[in-house]
This record gives sequence, structure tokens and C-alpha cells, in this order.
Amino acid sequence: MKYLLFLSALVLAFQSSRWVHSSDAPSGLAAFPERTPRNIVLLIGDGMGIAQITAGIYAQADRLNIERFPITGLIKTHSAKHLITDSAAGATAFACGCKTYNGAIGVTVRKEPCRTLLEDAAAAGMATGLVATSSITHATPAAFIAHVGQRSDMEAIAPFFLKTRIDFIVGGGLRYFNQRTDGRDLCRELEAKGFDVHTIHQCGFTQCRPDPARPFAWFSADKEPDGVAKGRDYLPHAARMAPAFLAQRSERGFFLMIEGSQIDWACHENDGDYAVQEMLDFDQAIGEVLRFAEQDGQTLVIVTADHETGGMALLRGTDRKDLKIKFSTLYHTASMVPVFAYGPGAELFSGVYDNTDLYAKIKTLLRLDAVEAR
Repeated sequence: MKYLLFLSALVLAFQSSRWVHSSDAPSGLAAFPERTPRNIVLLIGDGMGIAQITAGIYAQADRLNIERFPITGLIKTHSAKHLITDSAAGATAFACGCKTYNGAIGVTVRKEPCRTLLEDAAAAGMATGLVATSSITHATPAAFIAHVGQRSDMEAIAPFFLKTRIDFIVGGGLRYFNQRTDGRDLCRELEAKGFDVHTIHQCGFTQCRPDPARPFAWFSADKEPDGVAKGRDYLPHAARMAPAFLAQRSERGFFLMIEGSQIDWACHENDGDYAVQEMLDFDQAIGEVLRFAEQDGQTLVIVTADHETGGMALLRGTDRKDLKIKFSTLYHTASMVPVFAYGPGAELFSGVYDNTDLYAKIKTLLRLDAVEAR
């Protein structure tokens, strides 16, 4: 009973009351009339549940961007055979619309490849992009472009970036492209396909000047990128650059997935400060995408999570400097996760539904149903 009361209090706090002054906060977003979007940006906060969002709200002096959305809902996250999903199965549900086993990257429970939203968008002539604060071959981004039996096989995931049209790649995992056991240099192969390829060893992200005439890739680390506390700052910049870049790459529109990967890692470590830092960094990225969407008027922005991590709870605090965060596990939980939407078609994302339904809603809005039949 105490746990249920605590959850209720979190939901109420998340939806309405606040502990911080917000006189200078960004305004709420108006709902759109019912029509379909030209572009969709899907932002995934890995491991982000209601408590993680609430911690970010109470730790920030101003109102968060995630509070501005006019449409909210809840998503059920279980995988095919487990109440508690992992990121691979959770992302595959979003990307392919099917329940699968934990560890699966873009394959069914029978290990058969399933077409992804990104693949269908590319086949329809749309521009596409993936951004992550993990390696770009990590479970969530990988599930949108690759078809591999186990998420740990990152060398097998990397070549899929050469098989499907993708226009914008930002994340870590450089070693899976240019230090491979099979001797291939996938960075050179990307360049041979016309890519403008950069790495952290050559330039910081803000020093890059992508040419919309060429697809763009920037690798932020050999393996996994650092956290915000260690100086990583590219996510909001990439979230600002990617939509404008992709909009110039195709008249058909674009599909972009942006992941705040390390909210999950922080909660696996039961590190509340780390989790809040990553949550606020992700929220800055949300703000950049919302700014583009407000100006563009044709872009649907969806924010959600693949699962909750850590069983986070907020136990006390009188102000943002005295926030006490506790965790009930080092692993994922089966809790539902929130979804937020703004832009044309946003009204479809209210309510309580399965994670596979997110795929169906996006596919319908982008008119991709005919692509699979080709």
C-alpha cells in the first residue's frame, strides 16, 4: 500500500505540482489539429521512468522541456517471454513492432530479420538518422538498423550501417568500424559510399561542418562515450543539428532516433547524481528538437523510454540540493514508462498501450505501410 501511495504521489507531482519557481520557464506547447507529420523524431531515454523525470524536475531551477508536451501516455514494456525487457528487445519492439527475446537486435523470436522503421523510411525515400550517447552499435540504435541474434555481437552490427540508407550517424563505438577482427575498415567503406566521416580524434562535434550534400558520421569514442560529468556535451548539439541537416537531405521528410543512453547506465550503478545529470542532458536535447518542431510545423516529436532501470525512488528533499534518491535494484523493472508527443499526429499517442503499438502508430503516420509490400 505504501508503494502504491508513493507511485501515486510521483504521478501527481510529475503531472502538476512543482517545487521550483518557473517564471522564466518555457511555455507549454499547443496541441496540433489532426493531420499527419512530414518528419518524426523519436527520443528514447534509456531506463527513464517517471521517477527519473521527477528527479530531473526537482534538481533543475527552471521547468524542463519534457514538461511542455500537450499529449502524454503510458507504455507497457514486457518482452516476448519476460515481464522485464532489456534494451535490445525493447528497441526492437519500437523499431519492428514485434515482441522478441531479450538480447535480440531486429529479429523475431525465431531469429528471423524484421524490417525496421528506419529501413522502411529509407526505402520510401526519407532521410534517416541515429544519435546516441552510447556506442552507435549499442542495443537501442542497433535495433533500428541491424538484424543480429545477440546484442553483444557489435562487430556483426556495424556492417549494417553500410546496407541501409542512413544520412546522419552520431555515437561511440569507432573500434567496431576501424579496429575489427576481420580486417575491414568500415570508416573507409562509409567514405567510399560518399559519407563525410569524422571522429573524436580529429575534431569535437561542434567543430564539424556537415555538408547536406553528403551523409554525415561522427564517432564520439572508440568504445563508449564518457558521461556528462566527464565532459561529454555533444547530445544537445547533435539534436540541434540533425533535424535541420536531415530536412535538407530529402523532400520526402525524415525519421530520426535520438537516445539518451546513459540514464540507464547511471541507474544500473544506482548513482542518483549521474542519473540526474544524464536526464538533464537528455532534456536539453528534447528542447533543441522541440525548437525545430515549433518552427517547422511538420514534425512530430515523441519522447519515451524502453524500460525503467533501478526502481528509483525519491525519499526526501526540501530543495534541489537536498534530494535523496534510492534504488530498489541494480537492474531493469517492469514498470510502465511515460510517452510524450507534440506535433501533427500527437493525439494518437495518449492512453495506455504496448510498446509495439508505438511502431504501428509511427508507421501509419509516415505512410510506410505500402513499403513492406514492395
